[in-house]
Amino acid sequence: MRTLAQVETSAGTLLVPTLVAIRRFAADNIILTKPRIVLLLLTTAFATMLVADGGWPGTALVITTMVGTALAAAGANAINCAFDADIDAIMARTKGRPVPNRRLSRAHAFTFGLILGAAAFALLAIAVNVLTAFIALGALAFYVLVYTAWLKRVTPQNIVIGGAAGAAPPMIGWVAVTGQLSPEALNLFAIIFYWTPPHFWALALLLASDYERAGVPMMPSVAGPEETRRQMILYSVLLLCITLVFVPIADMGYLYFTSALVLGGLFIGLIAYLHWRPSRPATWRIWRYSSYYLAFLFIAMVADKLL
Repeated sequence: MRTLAQVETSAGTLLVPTLVAIRRFAADNIILTKPRIVLLLLTTAFATMLVADGGWPGTALVITTMVGTALAAAGANAINCAFDADIDAIMARTKGRPVPNRRLSRAHAFTFGLILGAAAFALLAIAVNVLTAFIALGALAFYVLVYTAWLKRVTPQNIVIGGAAGAAPPMIGWVAVTGQLSPEALNLFAIIFYWTPPHFWALALLLASDYERAGVPMMPSVAGPEETRRQMILYSVLLLCITLVFVPIADMGYLYFTSALVLGGLFIGLIAYLHWRPSRPATWRIWRYSSYYLAFLFIAMVADKLL
């Protein structure tokens, strides 16, 4: 007969691997949601809520909108991981993800994403408003069905058109506060829409060989690096114009105007330098700066309205 100490030791031996497996499972599910992308999307939605209200829209509304937006974005990303498992398994940047690495199944990722999306719709419809819920659901469906399942594999314009899904959070934030779409919300949508191509094409330039191996028709592979850089300049100039249009539409002041001008000018300058002096370090600078650009632009909006 085993002693009590032996039983406790045996139980502890079994418990440790179980806890490790649970932590690994939880971590893999978090990876499916692509939390860095979700955080950037939440930044734009949160800032938009403050701009739309001209102050603090209320703690309950902010929390429910942020949670609902996060669930919708996380759900879309999880389903994306299910659809893209074959591509992710080929690319060096993504082959370690849970689905291509076979730590989680495609069915699990798909089901997990559906559950998150359904929870997002229910929360937003009940606690915010129905229009906000449908915008979030529409963005999820567009990202999964139009971008992931179709455009990504057939056209170099995939990220241009597919960027509409990532441009939805500002509309979600605006409609959550005001209850309706407006020119301001559509202008914010356009800002994200035109920011997405130069942001993502910088990564595509860095990972061109990866995308070619996976058979994904990204702009650098199809049109070539030089044309990609030229398109990046074009989109960054259009982006600057659209950010400045927001001044009269939303009655913004000098703080936002100056910030948009400086941030946009630097974005154009970095891309122009890359066009004239192509190099990986210059491409990395654009990739890193573009995320900071978007965050600082929306922070400037909030500061302008509140100050």
